[in-house]
Amino acid sequence: MGNKHLLYCAAVSSLFLFSCNNKSGNDFTINGEIKNVGNQHVYLDQLYFSDKEPEVLDTADIKNGKFTLKGNAPEEGLFRIRLENDNIGYVLINDKEEITFKADAGMQNPNGQDINTPANKTLKAFINGIIERNTLLESIQENIDSLHQNGNDGLSTVWSQKLNGKENEYKTYILQSIESSNDPIVTLFVMGYTQSLEPNKIKQLINALPKRFPEHKGIAEAVSSYNKYFDLKENSSDKTKSTVPHVGDMAPNFSLPDTDGKLVSLSDYKGKYVLVDFWASWCGPCRGENPNVVAAFNKFKNKNFTILGVSLDEEKSAWLEAIKEDNLNWKHISDLKGWKSEASGLYGVEGIPYNVLVDPSGKIIATELRGDALDAFLSKLFN
Repeated sequence: MGNKHLLYCAAVSSLFLFSCNNKSGNDFTINGEIKNVGNQHVYLDQLYFSDKEPEVLDTADIKNGKFTLKGNAPEEGLFRIRLENDNIGYVLINDKEEITFKADAGMQNPNGQDINTPANKTLKAFINGIIERNTLLESIQENIDSLHQNGNDGLSTVWSQKLNGKENEYKTYILQSIESSNDPIVTLFVMGYTQSLEPNKIKQLINALPKRFPEHKGIAEAVSSYNKYFDLKENSSDKTKSTVPHVGDMAPNFSLPDTDGKLVSLSDYKGKYVLVDFWASWCGPCRGENPNVVAAFNKFKNKNFTILGVSLDEEKSAWLEAIKEDNLNWKHISDLKGWKSEASGLYGVEGIPYNVLVDPSGKIIATELRGDALDAFLSKLFN
């Protein structure tokens, strides 16, 4: 089922550009407490939505679960608290000078964290709303699949109509979240969930943002990038529309070099469940999502499940460094052609992070599994 992005990098890599080289901007402090973690280093990363890799702004030691981090940015943006040893990351917005952050490492995001500022509370509520709606859509789709398998096409038609209704409610939730948001970063974040909306409606929403947030430079840059993206998409959509694979289709095969230059094919994984994970070292949302992917790999790797990382990087050194830094201990491949990658074209990838779950027969059984949705789907599949 579509639109499970908890974080989304638009195909135009400069979708959310923040001019973060100006160090004379606003200082902010995070007073943090994380339960169920040992003493270790914790990092504050700035997540860039351009071709720049995440930048470490500060480092601290967690002692008895507590720590303090300091950052500086010219305007509101997205940041990540990252643990050194536990493969956990928490995304937040710097909408206040003093931020109180509390989390429980034993709980899944976003319910495993609490941040005391308005923007972060709104962000958490939105993500919980997405998870709730996606869970319902997945449940309805499972009913439809089961009815099809049992030959009950009449009843499956009724459920299909119900599915269409809930999908329309999902779209309405996205629209209402954008129109009601009074925070620029939350608004841009929600815009990442608009792929299923009509392009003209998205354009209307985007072009209204500068009037709503006239002081935010990132908004103006996002509007420009979005419009360029739509121009490119309109020129190419007719060529790819009919070929993009969906749930229930056989996954198109492809072959790309791994980190040692050896060709690896998706077909090599036939007989296994494989999560084809499209990402890039420069994609802040991807790096923010990686701890969830790592957790899924460690939890299910002994159940005939693995991950194949497909990078949209262009610089090999940055790609390799990100694999090491984020502890991505599975096979990685890339032709280092960025958005012109053969694999991303085959799958119609318009934004990252994006993934496709393929079953042992080579059929696509799910797409866009992120955060809690990834763990929930795999838990149900393997338990």
